[in-house]
Parts: sequence; structure tokens; C-alpha cells
Amino acid sequence: MNDPQRLLLAELPGLRQYARALTGSREDADDLVQDCLERALSRWQLYRAEQQLRPWLFTIMHNLFVSARRRAAKRASVERQDWPPASVSAPGDGLAVAALDRALALLPDEQRTVLLLVGLEGFSYAEAARILDTPIGTVISRLSRGRQQLRELLEAADSPGLRRVR
Repeated sequence: MNDPQRLLLAELPGLRQYARALTGSREDADDLVQDCLERALSRWQLYRAEQQLRPWLFTIMHNLFVSARRRAAKRASVERQDWPPASVSAPGDGLAVAALDRALALLPDEQRTVLLLVGLEGFSYAEAARILDTPIGTVISRLSRGRQQLRELLEAADSPGLRRVR
């Protein structure tokens, strides 16, 4: 706990990846990470040494993201830009990765967030529940529905469109 900047820098790659997946925009992700780090530093006295830093930071980031989405919805529904997020992409078949990114973009925020926390970031269900400030049963339910919907979207993307021939 002696050097908060060193501890925060170590978490930067994971924060960037999650922010990019949440926002769908490199610029918005950078802003979200910066806001998260600023909030963490300004409230460092609230961080307890016995708790893990990573879930605490992801909780801050999630809350900032949700608050920003609510503000944007009140002003006027702002559409996402620059999707799919590059950080979700992994080496491999570019078409499959693009289909996955498009399918993730179509999921409701609640399901996508849980999928990203558990699947991409490797948080346990309990950690994801703490980050999202929701019961573990809700996390499990959203994850199940999200996985099922993602499967259906990917299957629909795989099946070639059938044309009617007269």
C-alpha cells in the first residue's frame, strides 16, 4: 500500500481491456480508465489493504460506466460508435472474431457486462456480484441468459441466409 501509483499501473492493462469492451470505443475507453484511476486515487483512503485491488477498481469502473450511460440516456439516447472493440478480439479466424464482437454488441448491457467480467476478465461469480453490486444469483442468471443468447446469435450468423427461388 506504500505506492498506490505502482499498484494502479499494474492493473492498467486489465482496466483498459474491460473499458474497451464496455464502451466499444478506444477514446471512450481511455476516458473511462482515466476517470477510474482518478476516482481510485482520490478515494485511496477508502481502499483497505485486506481487500483485492482489482475487484475494487472494476467496481469503480463499472459504476462510472453505468452512471455515464444513465446520464447519456437522459440527454438523448446516444448510439455506440466504433464497435466491435479490438480488445475483445483474439488471434484466430477474423470472421469468427468479428461475428463474436457483433453478437456481444447486440446483448443487453447487463448480460454483456457479466459475460465480460466472468469470461474475459476471469472474475468468479462472487467477485462479479460484488463488482456489479448485485446478488450472485442474478449474476448466474444473467450469465446463463447471456451465454444462451450469444450462442443463438452466433448460430444465426453462421447459418447462410436462404433465398427463395420461384
